[in-house]
Amino acid sequence: MRDDELRRLLSDANPWWAAAAAGRDPTAWQEGNRTLLERGRHDLGHRSGVLRDIASEPLDGSLVILTGPRRAGKTVALLEAAATLCGRADLDPRQVIHVPCDGLAARELRRVFSLARSLTRSVDLSGPRPRVWLFDEVSGISGWTAAFKAARDGTSFGDDTVVATGSRWVSQEDLQAHLLAGRAGWGERRRVRQLLPLTFREVLACTHPELTLPPRVHPARLQEPAVAAALEALAFSVDAYDLAWQDYLCSGGFPRAVAEHHRTGAVGLAYQRDLLAWLRADVDAEAPLESVPLLLSTLMERMTSPLDVRKSAAIAGYGSREAFALRLRRLVNSQALLRCPHRLDNGQALARGQAKHYLLDPLLAWLPGTLRAGLSAPAMPALSEMALAVALARAVDQLEEGRWLADDTIGYSRTDSGREIDFSPVPVPSPAGAAFTTPIESKWVDQGWRQEALVLEGRYGRGVMATKSILDLSHPSWAIPVPLLACLLG
Repeated sequence: MRDDELRRLLSDANPWWAAAAAGRDPTAWQEGNRTLLERGRHDLGHRSGVLRDIASEPLDGSLVILTGPRRAGKTVALLEAAATLCGRADLDPRQVIHVPCDGLAARELRRVFSLARSLTRSVDLSGPRPRVWLFDEVSGISGWTAAFKAARDGTSFGDDTVVATGSRWVSQEDLQAHLLAGRAGWGERRRVRQLLPLTFREVLACTHPELTLPPRVHPARLQEPAVAAALEALAFSVDAYDLAWQDYLCSGGFPRAVAEHHRTGAVGLAYQRDLLAWLRADVDAEAPLESVPLLLSTLMERMTSPLDVRKSAAIAGYGSREAFALRLRRLVNSQALLRCPHRLDNGQALARGQAKHYLLDPLLAWLPGTLRAGLSAPAMPALSEMALAVALARAVDQLEEGRWLADDTIGYSRTDSGREIDFSPVPVPSPAGAAFTTPIESKWVDQGWRQEALVLEGRYGRGVMATKSILDLSHPSWAIPVPLLACLLG
């Protein structure tokens, strides 16, 4: 892309520059922005706030990485941050630089650093002023972290506040070495953030405001007396939570899907096709159209058990174990898949052990049966375990940033007799020091939970059984309805 094309790209992506130069309202661009207009057609009022501090607090030279799958709202979050920044009295709107990165190469990214500063040089007439850079989907550029590193080390870019979003994270882009080792600023901001589909708690706040939400609880403190009191106060709402959870297992948490399901009782085929197109582009773009549906269906049917990669490769139609494993890595890199490795009692993952694999969002599990003839719909107990796995992984990552990207959030264990426990304790920070998460077993049942609870108690002496609708806190292992447990985790 030539310099004149890059200049046009930047001018089009930053309409507030021309407005500020002409003395017009630098926030009026929102009214015609296509992304924000599209959000308005499916808006239930939820605002993530994931970049609220960047947008409203003094600039401090921080570098923030915002991750998450496509369609989760990262672009909307960037534009909302831009609107807030443009409206601040202490900033000139020309200090705000939005860079859409789709289609750019690393050499073009390096030119953008110079061209954008040149295009906004009028704000430096009375002295250099820092910029706020908002890079959208920069992770699609091979070598972007090295380009950022060089600019942070050798130019004024190192003093600027930077937000970089992306949907695909690969091992060749070393975030820790290139960006977070001394180049992320001196503030105390969270440097690696996630914007995932809405949690069940967030969906409830939008769609069932009449339901009382329990407090968020540290995953190591799920069996404390205060938690028992909060749960017992909600005993008469268990059935309502159960029905809401079933709705969530059908719609998932992608904002548009939640809105469509809430308004019509179903997620539209057009949006489901959009999600499948994203997965196909990121995972298997050159394969036949049925490749990704078969892959998702294979994972869905084996989601609650450790995955035998060789056997699954044959079932999914891949010629080799390596080809199937490559697609799994691509799904993980696109943040559509969460690994749950076999772990020891100290939380250490077994390097050669088989892992369980959970899809990020319930709606992804519905795509094969909906969009490809002959493939089956998912089972609700498996969907419930999957959604709980993601809720627990998110809680762990929230306590210690970067653990989701490092594939270090959840795990399963085995007893001496070979029985599996779905979510074994993993080490997490707490106000009192290092702690271990509460062991959890997922059993989507209305009765007969005690036999399975004995396995949990035999291994750990206590724990939580995530049931369909049973609330029983009178044993060493508590039975907690999974929707309430998901709300406790956040």
